[in-house]
Amino acid sequence: MCERDADDSRSRLAGANGGTSTPYSASPLKINIANLLTLFRIAAIPVVVVSFYADIPNSRPIAAIVFGVAAVTDLIDGWVARRFDQMSKFGEFLDPVADKLMVVITLVMLVQAQSGWFEDIIAMIIIGREITVSALREWMATIGERATVKVQFSGKLKTTLQMFGIGFMVYQEPFLGMDTYRVGYIMLICAAVLTIYSMFAYLKAAWPVIKNEIEPR
Repeated sequence: MCERDADDSRSRLAGANGGTSTPYSASPLKINIANLLTLFRIAAIPVVVVSFYADIPNSRPIAAIVFGVAAVTDLIDGWVARRFDQMSKFGEFLDPVADKLMVVITLVMLVQAQSGWFEDIIAMIIIGREITVSALREWMATIGERATVKVQFSGKLKTTLQMFGIGFMVYQEPFLGMDTYRVGYIMLICAAVLTIYSMFAYLKAAWPVIKNEIEPR
């Protein structure tokens, strides 16, 4: 979900001994428990969308609960892959795709349903950052420098705030006297601030490589 982003999915490649890399599974399309959890996250997206817009009682809370369950799988699929030696190229590809699909699609729904200009700006910041950092990581990977932009603590904190914030905003209904939408809104603002900070942190880490690439030879 999230900052696992591409690098947490790379944890599927880390062995149990000291985090060293281990070979991929023999088949890049091998379906295992870790990959099934990630596929469940993708399959949950249309359920969240339908529940969100359904004209039924408690449609928003139902959508939020499904979103929350899917978010939990993002926390455990990497652990399952490492614990049970289920690392694969397919999992490395699929995990960040599932994360970004969930975040972007749910943000678009929130903007469409209850949008003011400030919500629009927050969504633009988060989505723009996801595109920028994903593109940066893919480019760094092609030149063998992907480790330079490994996940930082600010990114992980951003993802946590982002997931809780989106979940609370989707829920919308008061819960135990708490205005869940307002709480989620505040968390998402904090996530947006960390989004900008973490994006520039990644760009700063990658700058020596970028500078070397753009300077005349």
